[in-house]
Parts: sequence; C-alpha cells; structure tokens
Amino acid sequence: MPAESVETRSRAGGLGLTLVLSEISVLFRRLRTWAMIGALALIPILIAVVVRVSSDESASGRGPAFLNSITQNGLFVSLTALTVAIPLFLPLTIGVVAGDTIAGEANLGTLRYLLVAPAGRIRLLLVKYAGAALFCFVATLTVVVTGAIIGAVLFPIGPVTLLSGDTVGIPGYFVRLLLLALYVTVSLMGLSAIGLFISTLTTIPVGAMAATAALAAVSQILGALPQLEWLHPWLFTNYWLGFGDLLRQPIVWNSFADNALLQFGYIAVFGTLAYGRFSTKDILS
Repeated sequence: MPAESVETRSRAGGLGLTLVLSEISVLFRRLRTWAMIGALALIPILIAVVVRVSSDESASGRGPAFLNSITQNGLFVSLTALTVAIPLFLPLTIGVVAGDTIAGEANLGTLRYLLVAPAGRIRLLLVKYAGAALFCFVATLTVVVTGAIIGAVLFPIGPVTLLSGDTVGIPGYFVRLLLLALYVTVSLMGLSAIGLFISTLTTIPVGAMAATAALAAVSQILGALPQLEWLHPWLFTNYWLGFGDLLRQPIVWNSFADNALLQFGYIAVFGTLAYGRFSTKDILS
C-alpha cells in the first residue's frame, strides 16, 4: 500500500510538471504573447531614442529633470522605463494573459478536454496561474534588460548614484535591477490572481481581459484620492511604485515585505474564489 501511494504521488507530480511545461510552451508559442513582449521592449527603446535625439533641448533646461540622469548614465533607462510601464502597460499585458487563462480555453472548446485528462480542476488552476506568474517575470525582465542594453548603446554608462547618495558599480547596480524586476513581478501577482478569478466567471476572454485591466486602473485611481487614505493600504496597487527602497545603501526591505504580504493576501482570497467558482462550474465546452 505505501508503495502504491508513493507511485501515485510520483505520477501526480510528473503530470503536474508536464502540465506546467505544456502551459508555458503554449503561452510562449502564441504570436500575441510575443507581440506584447515586443511592445514592452519598445518602451525603453523609445525613451532612450527620444532622449538621445532631444538631448540638446534637455540640456538647455526645457526637458524634464530626470532626463539628465539618462544622458549622464544610460543605466537609468531601465529604471525610467519600469516606472513608465508599471501604471498602464504592464497591467494591460498581465490582464490579457490572466484573463485568458480559463475563459480562453472555454472559448476555444478545449477546457473539457483538459479536464478529461487526470489533472483535476485545482491542479489546472495552479498550472494556469503558474503560467501567468511566469509571464509577469518575463514581461518585467524584458523592460529591465532592454533598457540596460539600449542605454549602454546610446549613452555612457558607469557607477550609479543611489537614492541614498551612495555609489555602486555596474555589477552591483545590475543586482539592484534584478531585485527591481522581482519586486514588480511580486507586485503583479495579486492582479494575476484577480484575472484568474474573473476568467472563471465567463467564456468570453476579451471581457475577462478588459475587466482585469480596468480593475488595475480603478485601484490606482482610488489610490490617488486623499479622501480614501484609509483604503490605500488594502489596494493591490498600493506598493507598485515602492521599489525606491531597493535603490538605497543598505537596502531597506520594508516595502518589499509589505508588498509581498499584500499580494499574498490577494492571491489567497482570489485563488480561493477562483477554486470555489471553478470547482462547481458546469463545463459545457
């Protein structure tokens, strides 16, 4: 009996890994996925090119002050692009991927086929969420890496002055950029869970995508209203731009920890709601 139990668990683990790899393969074979990644890569490229072309005007004081940092050190392109992408562009792409997780399969008529296999509904939800989470990291890393490359090509690079006034070398700053990518990835995990839940409510993926992206916008609007200050700590977007503490010496981890705790709460709540909905849902397609 114990031997059978071990064998059953081994098969289940193998099936789970197979499903995850299959989901990742399907996700990154889609033209839409690469189109979104390409669009995200264009953000730092456009910023760098515009700053490079208009550097004379910026130097004369007619451009935003932060542009001078880019002209002096191209490594700032990544940070600038990430700050621009977080409020709108990253949530849009995450909304597309997360909103399509279950609704997309139902719309294509493949959801019943997936559940015929001995996968189980909860395992399918976990696999779909794992794919969305991986896309969060790839999308964020695309902005960071592209920004570093185009910044190095168009501008001089060198040691970076942090917000605390300390200076770190290029390798040390690359470590900070990786931490920034991890921070933003964690920030988007709650939105991914929300998108997964919404995706279980409909068979129309476009509706789930739009609703997920719209909720990200609504949360940010609510976070900008001082009259709702009591609500701000509970909004999943509250710490999205709180990565400045990672650019200090020594690194202050408070924002990272608070953000992770908040996102975990959203994952737990909306993951439970997604399972509750999906486990009782009649699969007709």
